[in-house]
Amino acid sequence: MFSGSHQLTIDDKGRVAIPARYRQELADGCGSQLVVTRGPNPCLELYPAPEFQRLADEIQNMDDRETAEVLKSVFIGFACDTEIDKQGRVLLPPMLRRYARFNGSAVLMGQIRRFDLWPEELWNERFGEGSALGERVADAFRTLKR
Repeated sequence: MFSGSHQLTIDDKGRVAIPARYRQELADGCGSQLVVTRGPNPCLELYPAPEFQRLADEIQNMDDRETAEVLKSVFIGFACDTEIDKQGRVLLPPMLRRYARFNGSAVLMGQIRRFDLWPEELWNERFGEGSALGERVADAFRTLKR
């Protein structure tokens, strides 16, 4: 399970270091093979390769072909395979870096089975102090059986 938020730097070559606490789990679970792509939010999504394949299969088998085609166009069409290198970094493709508007600082958020990688400025707007998310979060927590 991937959880937590981590402030990171994207280097001049477009690489970002995966936090050390996840590297062994990713090495064991997917041979350090990741897929980076777009999703519904203005950030990048990073998936262990087997999880991405599971979702791709689910899209391929959807009954609603129109929705499947939309998902294939964006989620599958922008996907790029990447691998965690010996220094724990992954290369983010230039097209996806431009899409997400990275300027060097990023926040990696664990999302249980994937990571979201946000430009830090946009992450602060969306999730930082004073964001409009507060009321929605309170409502969402009320739905949990705790």
